[in-house]
Amino acid sequence: MHPPVKREYPSKPEAVYFYGTCLVDTFFPQSGLAAVELIEREGVRVIFPQGQTCCGQPPFNSGYHREARAVAREQLALFPADLPVVVPSGSCGAMLRVHYPGLFAGEPEAGAAEALASRVFEWSDFMVQVLRVKLADKGPPLKVAYHPSCHMLREMKVRDAPQSLLAQLERVEVLPLANQEECCGFGGAFSVKMGDVSRAMVADKCRAVRQSGAELLLSMDAGCLINIGGALDRLERDSGGSADAGKESGPSWMPLPLFIQQRVTGGVQPAGGTASLGAQPGGGHAA
Repeated sequence: MHPPVKREYPSKPEAVYFYGTCLVDTFFPQSGLAAVELIEREGVRVIFPQGQTCCGQPPFNSGYHREARAVAREQLALFPADLPVVVPSGSCGAMLRVHYPGLFAGEPEAGAAEALASRVFEWSDFMVQVLRVKLADKGPPLKVAYHPSCHMLREMKVRDAPQSLLAQLERVEVLPLANQEECCGFGGAFSVKMGDVSRAMVADKCRAVRQSGAELLLSMDAGCLINIGGALDRLERDSGGSADAGKESGPSWMPLPLFIQQRVTGGVQPAGGTASLGAQPGGGHAA
């Protein structure tokens, strides 16, 4: 791991690159579009390089560094201008910012990897620290809980930005989660290789979410949200849930950018157990 130096924030730029990530593009395209729209609302032009693909994290995490470099090498050439690269994911953001310099150490692309890493920002951190966004809440009263991802906390070192955005929404009550910073058990390949451990971990997280009293679970990382949300949905089905008129439905779940976009535009939050996986899987390039 190549830990980043202390974060320095630029002044508000005229334009930014947006790195959409595989999971956002495939499962939550609306959230990618919402993240772009909220940047553009601040008068910043968003550039979406159409050639972007996976950041290389899956092979990297499984020890296939040569294969990871082959994938990552394709991304290095996509962001040539000296502009911030905004990523709506702590996980993929950490791969670009924290791990690319080490992955390319001693390689001809080492300088390009270092340069790119220095310009990578997680979306909520960029909205708060660079754009200094001010939000006006147009939604109804709602109780939510927020799950911070491991990569976002421990590698990107982003802890307060999502909470700062939520704190601006005056009709939104953020309820505490027990053991909030514990891993949800996803971890990409970990959830497959260590399935029993992963299931136990997400069961703990689901218990905390349900006991919090939140109507909606929010997170910045799509992988965590799919893992926790899927487990919540299974619990709902197993218990009869909203299919039984005598039982209340469990919490919904949604990516944070989409939630904020809906709150500031007066959009409707999802009702019932499952929140929205992308209605158009595989589509929705962000800009």
